[in-house]
Amino acid sequence: MLKIYQNTLSQPVVFEGHGLHSGKKSKITIFPGQEDTGIVFKRIDLKDNNLVTANYKSVCSAKLCTTLKNEYGVEVSTVEHLLAALYISDIDNALIEINSAEVPIMDGSAKEFLEILKKTDLRILNKKRKYLKILKKLNFEDGEKKISIEPTNSSFEINFQLNYKNKIIGKQKNHVNFDKDSLVDISSSRTFCLYQDIQKIKELGLAKGGSLDNALVVDKDKILNKDGLRNSKEFVNHKILDLAGDFVLSGYRVLGKIDCYHGGHKLTNQFLRELFKSPEIYTEFEFDDISVTKKVRENKPLKLAAIA
Repeated sequence: MLKIYQNTLSQPVVFEGHGLHSGKKSKITIFPGQEDTGIVFKRIDLKDNNLVTANYKSVCSAKLCTTLKNEYGVEVSTVEHLLAALYISDIDNALIEINSAEVPIMDGSAKEFLEILKKTDLRILNKKRKYLKILKKLNFEDGEKKISIEPTNSSFEINFQLNYKNKIIGKQKNHVNFDKDSLVDISSSRTFCLYQDIQKIKELGLAKGGSLDNALVVDKDKILNKDGLRNSKEFVNHKILDLAGDFVLSGYRVLGKIDCYHGGHKLTNQFLRELFKSPEIYTEFEFDDISVTKKVRENKPLKLAAIA
């Protein structure tokens, strides 16, 4: 059921690991956040100008991961899996202290983040949660890559299709309703790459911390990871996880259905920028205390209360 009020953690949680692209050790501590602050990263390895807001406008690079940068040039990268975990855990506000420039990759999915976050009690805040309801369909294309969003009654849905020449990955597709479906397969699906692309990626100075412990690697007609896939649609499910994490950067809980064809971090950020250039496409609102429980239960159109 859709929530009326904003949530945060009741106590701090800690994660440690290596950065996928930097290869450096990284530690994050997620603290409870104040209402209406959203998700904010704090680079504690730096003394000044070290706050980086999780917002689509802050994205400075989308090459193989999402990187955020503040006005002083301070960056935090590979934020998408953690952001997706916070979304799935129902957390709206958090201060994330990090001692490096990259969020730890953990096992390449959101699974390890969620295992801890789900065990941590949430604190309900006094301010109401901000929703963005899609009113009209919006399409965006970048070459062969396509993404659109259209209205739904009261849910956030993603329909995603890949388009790889590799036979194992192929044209895998899936549809997920984040408010009704089980998200176990989505949250546990790992980042992936083709073995033939690894050298090219390393020449770009990326994937220094990559291994079979934190990524699926496909070599022609076989998966190199000893235990194989975690679920039959792990490739497309990871793309859905990425997209959900990147959509947290909108600053809202979005109610709409996304259709994406062979997209990625860059396409999603381009799309968010296009969306917020088109105010006729959406409306911002908060739920009325009574209507949210009654209307959702009866599956009727939701009553909207405009944000002042």
